[in-house]
Amino acid sequence: MPIGETRLSKVMAERGMCSRREADELIRNGLVQVNGEIASQLGIRVKSNAIITIHPKAVLAREALTTVLLNKPPGYVSGQPEKSYIDAKELVRAKNYHGTLNNIDRCVPHKKKLHIAGRLDIDSSGLLVLTQNGAIARRLIHPDHPTDKEYIVRVSGTITTTVIDILSDGLSLDGKRLRKVEVSQVSKDQLRMILREGRNRQIRRMCEQAGLKVVGLVRTRIGNVHLGNLPRGKWRFMLNNENF
Repeated sequence: MPIGETRLSKVMAERGMCSRREADELIRNGLVQVNGEIASQLGIRVKSNAIITIHPKAVLAREALTTVLLNKPPGYVSGQPEKSYIDAKELVRAKNYHGTLNNIDRCVPHKKKLHIAGRLDIDSSGLLVLTQNGAIARRLIHPDHPTDKEYIVRVSGTITTTVIDILSDGLSLDGKRLRKVEVSQVSKDQLRMILREGRNRQIRRMCEQAGLKVVGLVRTRIGNVHLGNLPRGKWRFMLNNENF
């Protein structure tokens, strides 16, 4: 094994070009070039500074992959199915579509082909991304590519400047220091919090440490994509001019 070289599919995934599985498929079909030469076999290893390109027809095919934005209500799961609770993917149906397409019955993506990119716990609501595009999923999930996620959090307890300071840069979870969080007070009982990581039930656990109890949590933005006026329980397609 040459020193300083890494499997091509891993490098492509780390650069956010696609998922490792997608990379293997592209390589298998001769659609990836390394330094101007077609990658000839799976498992090929490359240097970290290699120039890697994907064939234009593969790029166009990826752009045709569907990404859906859903306003998830509380009570729906967006991770592993839980007994007696409904998978949020079940909401991606024609009757819940919020948009202007007339032939929506023919356009609804099959739920088995949609992957949730950034979970929301069962008690939370707001913007949920479901996509067929592995590159988008990896960008939103992988810790090496932190993306802003904004929440409006309604709490019980007293919000003080000390509490805001603690939430912003004074907490650890599971023995690991948290990245800095942007925190501001919206009203007497509401906070705006912007995170760049997604630990399990992170906001709720943070607030507990700061002496607050979360009574309502809505994700309003992921990167440059906003929940906007999308009604609760409804979904729409991500627009061509939107990006994370």
